[in-house]
Amino acid sequence: MLTALPPLSLYVHLPWCVRKCPYCDFNSFEAATGFPEQDYIAALMADLEQSLPLIWGRRVQTVFFGGGTPSLFSPSGIDAILEGVRARLPLAPFAEITLEANPGTVEAEKFRGFREAGINRLSLGIQSFNPRHLAALGRIHDDREARRAVESARECFDNLNLDLIYALPRQAPKEAVADVATALGFAPDHLSAYHLTLEPGTAFHRQPPPLPDDDTAYAMQEAVAEFLEDAGYRHYETSAYARPGKECRHNLNYWQFGDYLGIGAGAHGKLTIPPQGDGRGGKADEPAATAPRILRQARHRSPAIYLEKAGTGHAVEQEHTVQAGDLPFEFLMNGLRLTDGFTVAAFEERTGLAIGTIAAELARAAAAGLLEATEGGYRPTRRGRDFLNDLLGLFLP
Repeated sequence: MLTALPPLSLYVHLPWCVRKCPYCDFNSFEAATGFPEQDYIAALMADLEQSLPLIWGRRVQTVFFGGGTPSLFSPSGIDAILEGVRARLPLAPFAEITLEANPGTVEAEKFRGFREAGINRLSLGIQSFNPRHLAALGRIHDDREARRAVESARECFDNLNLDLIYALPRQAPKEAVADVATALGFAPDHLSAYHLTLEPGTAFHRQPPPLPDDDTAYAMQEAVAEFLEDAGYRHYETSAYARPGKECRHNLNYWQFGDYLGIGAGAHGKLTIPPQGDGRGGKADEPAATAPRILRQARHRSPAIYLEKAGTGHAVEQEHTVQAGDLPFEFLMNGLRLTDGFTVAAFEERTGLAIGTIAAELARAAAAGLLEATEGGYRPTRRGRDFLNDLLGLFLP
């Protein structure tokens, strides 16, 4: 039974980048001739205003600027967006506000501008400190620019994440660990280490580069995890490591099946609509809803179409209510990414379902050595983390 709404986050998608990387399947577009910053900010505000009836009275705990390359926007543009958000929504007093940035699109002055605008957490997409691997990934920065960017970011932000990718073309395990060792030399508060995957629709998927075999990639994964844990970073999610207290609160809200409003081209959202009504101000003679529902939304992906539609109140391209039979898998697809797993109370609170609805699946996962009971919940075993897709497959509707 729903006794309280989940925490609410805001995701803002800024879709432009300098060049599309061959491995990237995000909703991003090359800004070869620039981009309409001011028009896009106006569209974001129109989108946000149209969404307000769904979240009346709720306080935003975290804000995340993703892309694309959000650091292509000017500090004044980011400031205008945050001012517009604050004018329309209550932000928590110590809200975590993250901006993604890439070396090659920022300099020290721009970092200071972002910090002054209200960004208090920076996520820097380094990917590698090896010039050969950066070239293979199609990155616009080299290893020297990467180091300079981290140094400048470290001066301005006391909450810094660095993104790295391993299992790169022709990469050896010792090179993956060398990237991590270099990153730790800058004392980041958080580090994300992603396995390179060939996503459909990307240049790498169409023409695969020579990647390490599965055994070599697994050896890299193990070596990276061991190195970071020995350095005092907690492996709290599949690809995320943090110093104590520096976990990404925005992403944790995703993984714990919290709510998030997504605005911007291609942005997705998940909102819990309370049982008092559908959040849209229905007619007086309509019966009140008897149970909460979970609404998923997706905005128009094309920036040009989004700019047009947001201005007329139609930024949302797709919208549907998650069916009860799909809720356990949707919850677990997030919760089982966490090293600590999930609690029974959280499952029942966020889905509105009794834990007994998945008792058989939980038993099968435990029998397979993929899941174990904790005090008040369940978490993936070491084997379950290594074979997460197999574990999740047991809960498919």
